[in-house]
Amino acid sequence: CVVPSSASSTPLRFPRLLASVIMAITRDSRHKRRNTGGRRNVHKKKRKYETGRQAAMTKLITTQGQQRRVSEVRTRGGNKKFRALRLDTGNYSWGTENCSKAARILDVVYNASNNELTRTKTLVKNCIVEVDATPFREWYQNHYGVRPGKKRSGDDEAAAKSRSVQQKQAKRCVGRTLEQALADQFSSGRLLACVSSRPGQCGRADGYILEGAELDFYKRIMNKKKGKK
Repeated sequence: CVVPSSASSTPLRFPRLLASVIMAITRDSRHKRRNTGGRRNVHKKKRKYETGRQAAMTKLITTQGQQRRVSEVRTRGGNKKFRALRLDTGNYSWGTENCSKAARILDVVYNASNNELTRTKTLVKNCIVEVDATPFREWYQNHYGVRPGKKRSGDDEAAAKSRSVQQKQAKRCVGRTLEQALADQFSSGRLLACVSSRPGQCGRADGYILEGAELDFYKRIMNKKKGKK
């Protein structure tokens, strides 16, 4: 912006000048077209309550020494949002077993919206991650008395259990099923999960373990991306 020499003596109102030059992030829908493809007539200007903020772009902690980082943001009405900038853990639920455990996030493996978010290991809602299987394996073994996945050399040496515990586990094992895809993941020590929370809004990366048709779908998509058949 060039200021004429005649106006050099008069003070400039820089806040107003900057406000007119810098474009704000807005979340309005007046600029979008109708469902039929027609353009809308914009009947009013942008409003303060329609402003948005920069995306949090929450990153997965991959190196030692980095700590979990969540910042607090004051919002309209004095409310609060929690902007997660770096995370490495979350609460994940196993739907068919009605079990939730805090697990460590190991990697971001797929994002349907943008491959760049997978490369940079950005945690957003509905991204597919790999979580540590240890908490779920220990719970399954304590609940049913059976170790999920392939057996190892020291698995046969079971700890001493009371008769009541053995009866409870035997009763729970009636009708117990574990799909093969999940058993294979338990053997590798990593479970595929989906993030269902919004890390940039609530400061957490919680989600659920993939199972059934949803697990088959995402495995097929990822194998296709890797060039496998």
